[in-house]
Amino acid sequence: MKRDYGEEIDALKEQMENFQKQLYPQVDELRTMVQELIPNKSSTKKLERVHVMQGMHPDHRLAEKMEELCYQAEDNDVSGLVTYLGVYNSGGRQSNWIRNAVPTDELLSLIESGVASKVLACIGNANRLAILLSILRGPKTVASLVEDCGFGTTGQVYHHMKPLLAADIVVEDEKQKGVYVIQPHRVQGVIMLLVGISDMVDESYTQGEWNVPEERPSSQS
Repeated sequence: MKRDYGEEIDALKEQMENFQKQLYPQVDELRTMVQELIPNKSSTKKLERVHVMQGMHPDHRLAEKMEELCYQAEDNDVSGLVTYLGVYNSGGRQSNWIRNAVPTDELLSLIESGVASKVLACIGNANRLAILLSILRGPKTVASLVEDCGFGTTGQVYHHMKPLLAADIVVEDEKQKGVYVIQPHRVQGVIMLLVGISDMVDESYTQGEWNVPEERPSSQS
């Protein structure tokens, strides 16, 4: 008996259409279930205080994270939230860090408490920054710092490194006497300070609502 391929193809098409009709509702239901299980899922409610910034990054995961932070800031009634992560590998050493939804009010309190000014005063010197840069790129001896940073004597190195040692930013390597390294848990802070400076210099990564509505003068009776 001769096969009717056209009829068989039509039958297959009909089966595929029926299968799709049965499958699509299940896929939609599964997608809804997954979204409901995602913690801190961004809401679709209209916010009164915070303006939601959408599509700020080509990576949709980061763009969605930005939206989520906006909703969280509104829900928690805070001035803002910061999420950041990073990795730094140099001189055979690596640091990774990640923090999520850090309240900006806590960060601003570092100014009020005086901690910010003390930290900036400790490293805010061209010679100390030169030492930090050299050691960030790899462990250094005092002699190598003299050559690398352009100091005249080892005494100058010790003089400028003293505040860094006192602040526990730079330490002597436990395995190599006379070799200095950045404390592993301080690398993140140094790099993130530079990130902040970079953002001050280049504003292209920032979006915002800069036009604050003027307050109407109160009516006098």
